Amino acid sequence: MTATTIPTAEPKAARKASVTLEEPLERGGALIKFIDVRRPGSGELRGLKLVEVLNMDVSALCTLLPRITNPTLTSADVAALDPADLLQFGMEVAGFFMTREQAAAQGYPTA
Repeated sequence: MTATTIPTAEPKAARKASVTLEEPLERGGALIKFIDVRRPGSGELRGLKLVEVLNMDVSALCTLLPRITNPTLTSADVAALDPADLLQFGMEVAGFFMTREQAAAQGYPTA
């Protein structure tokens, strides 16, 4: 009997980004200036319409961002964001839906 090698896929690198807030959030007396946002998994997209997420619908972002941010943003935090900060989050989230090839062509990090 001959041993066969089954090729295994390389582990997926977590795709994430860090957003520097124009208007820091205050929580418990501390200022939050940076928020990490990671690529959502399919389960984190439950109950959302992808077209609304890609169109940066505020309601969709209010639902999604608490699921994929660190420190975790609440829905109230998202609603209180400066519009420029909300746009930054929306652009990063939209970038997560591109293939690595598309992201590279658009100048997004592909790690």
